[in-house]
Amino acid sequence: MASTKEIRGQIKAVQNTAKITKAMEMVAASKMRKAQQRVFDARSYAEGIRQVIANLMQAHPEYQHSFFTPREAVKRIGIILVTTDKGLCGGLNTNALRLAVQRIRAQQTGVEVEVINIGRRGGAFMRRFGVNVSGSVENISDSPELSDILGAADLAIERYIDGSYDEVHLLYSEFVNTMTQRPGMSQLLPCPENEEPSHPGYWDYLYEPDSQVVLDGLLKRYIESLVYHGVLENKACEQSARMVAMKSATDNAKSMVKDLQITYNKARQAAITQELAEIVAGGAAA
Repeated sequence: MASTKEIRGQIKAVQNTAKITKAMEMVAASKMRKAQQRVFDARSYAEGIRQVIANLMQAHPEYQHSFFTPREAVKRIGIILVTTDKGLCGGLNTNALRLAVQRIRAQQTGVEVEVINIGRRGGAFMRRFGVNVSGSVENISDSPELSDILGAADLAIERYIDGSYDEVHLLYSEFVNTMTQRPGMSQLLPCPENEEPSHPGYWDYLYEPDSQVVLDGLLKRYIESLVYHGVLENKACEQSARMVAMKSATDNAKSMVKDLQITYNKARQAAITQELAEIVAGGAAA
């Protein structure tokens, strides 16, 4: 059995760790509430622009934008992979990367997959996995702006337009609630035509300068908003997962302290018993 001094040192070390994890839990909880509000606000915007595009395509069915035209043969796929820059967030990144690996392995023979990475963890893993990372955006703040991810989104759009990619997908963790984060993968390009217009029948907007210019710009902004929304969702998931992980670590540390305290009491009692036995033996010898 370890000495009482060693056990006291272990108790002190675990208590210090518990203080750190408790502080990280409180910080994550504060950031989580702000991240959740940003997600809810972004969902309203994403739904609004989605409905506008559905209305535009309904009003102008003769205009076939390249973003809505599937390629005859899919040979190269680009995946915008959204993960975190930091760890200590449970299995959030592991679940997202597991899904990415499953989707990559499920591709047909001859289909090449490239990754445009948002977040340090995903890029490091994909490089070790042997997947080409054609672009990377790292060190995104806890309150990301659209400008922070424009490089990744614009790179994917450019590669799709020039034919380098035949499809573009977005993989991120969707925020369900504080305890549940669900990794998901959706197709960005070509845009799936599954949206019903909010105003059925023939009608139209007023355009300036003309409908084609507006639609071209709006579709690009739409893809950028989807990527930005994915980053916001992932940030909310990160803070939620980190808060839960740190709470679990704090609870485990408290449990360890209790066990160590019991062990300390036993070692102390054994030491006292040993001292009493030695005193009694010394008195009897005298």
